[in-house]
Amino acid sequence: MPEFLHLVLAGNVGAGKTTLTTLLGERFGWRPYYERVDGNPFLADFYADMARWAFPLQLYFLTHRLEDLRRIAERQESAIQDRSIHEDAMVFARNLRAMGMLSAREWETYERLYRQLVALLRPPDLIVYLRCSVDGLMLNISQRGRDCEAAIERSYLARLNDYYEEWIASRPGGRLLLVEAEQLDFLGRPADLELLVGHVRAAFGQRELFGAQEAPPADPRFLLLAD
Repeated sequence: MPEFLHLVLAGNVGAGKTTLTTLLGERFGWRPYYERVDGNPFLADFYADMARWAFPLQLYFLTHRLEDLRRIAERQESAIQDRSIHEDAMVFARNLRAMGMLSAREWETYERLYRQLVALLRPPDLIVYLRCSVDGLMLNISQRGRDCEAAIERSYLARLNDYYEEWIASRPGGRLLLVEAEQLDFLGRPADLELLVGHVRAAFGQRELFGAQEAPPADPRFLLLAD
């Protein structure tokens, strides 16, 4: 059994991953790894002209994700990561290919690189998927007010949600905690955060790393998918 754990928060744009990465990182005392949005040299250009900037943006995210995974492995300490390398490929890049924003040769090159990298990586111990409707995503995006996200369309988020559901249904294995995030307020209601903490601890199935804990109450907003 490893002495450290790797938790990934997965979810669409505006699902609340970054906020929850901070909250859980502080709660568990784990190192957070954030997705590089601020300072990303391609993101604003991408939302303005997806076809022109899709390929370099996806390569940027893939490279950043790989750098974080290398640091997690080298540091040998428990970590929480904002989005996974699998979402980059199986959700965002797939969607861009379907939209015609990635050419056939760009997609082939990207997918081959992704497959080679994944074969070398240790999978996360737990993925927490924050499911949220398009209405909820649009509300969250408008409230945080990032200029680069102002042009995001509902149809784009809806397609991403569809690919997320496909990815969750066909994932190759491992533990995944599905959370109906729209029905919870982790920042405004401390009880909701504590409820999530209990389900995350139980999902790892390694109670000695957390000390004695009571099993969380059954709740339809949390569903553990495991091999």
